[in-house]
Amino acid sequence: MTLGQLAVTNPPLLSISSQTIERATSFKLLGLHTDSSLSWFTHIDYVKTTTKLFFLKQLKRAGLSSSHLLHFYTTVIRPVLEYYAPVWHYALTKLTKAHSESLEAVQQHAIHIVHNLTRGMPYSSMLFYAHLNNLASRREDLSRSFFRNVFNTDSCLHSLLPPPRPPAVTSSRLISPQTFPKVHTRTHRYCFFIQYGLKHYQHKTNKS
Repeated sequence: MTLGQLAVTNPPLLSISSQTIERATSFKLLGLHTDSSLSWFTHIDYVKTTTKLFFLKQLKRAGLSSSHLLHFYTTVIRPVLEYYAPVWHYALTKLTKAHSESLEAVQQHAIHIVHNLTRGMPYSSMLFYAHLNNLASRREDLSRSFFRNVFNTDSCLHSLLPPPRPPAVTSSRLISPQTFPKVHTRTHRYCFFIQYGLKHYQHKTNKS
């Protein structure tokens, strides 16, 4: 796979021992789809097509109560929509809202199946009636919780963080008392979840 701007130049294929290596535009690793555009839209589109709303409808036809249907959604369907969310959540907040809204549409459809009378309601009212939070706020909470673990020195991802700032800097009252410096990129395209976490969750992490 060639990444970023290199993919536009269409470089020659690589070969090892006269065997040409296949070039892929996306691949799946541990259930997460990565693509050559350095976005997570391939994964998000895949997630939307693999939701089990059909089974939710079948359970509805079988006569299950609304509480059981909602339990099925929150334990079987919603985890798929949030799989590895801390890794790709930043892309939805920085690059486009369309994909975020399309995920919310899946949850909206699920609520319609569970509670027929919510049809025609504003989405916020549907969430209130079903006692659910929107997926964007849940991803934000999941990401914040994830970074609490990354900032722990026992985390296997702790080594991805930049070197900490000097104690004299972090103890100063004149500047932001953050343990790690924020890593900036020229474009959102080359940002990734560690950089996003350093910028948005660091001060909350240190207080917890």
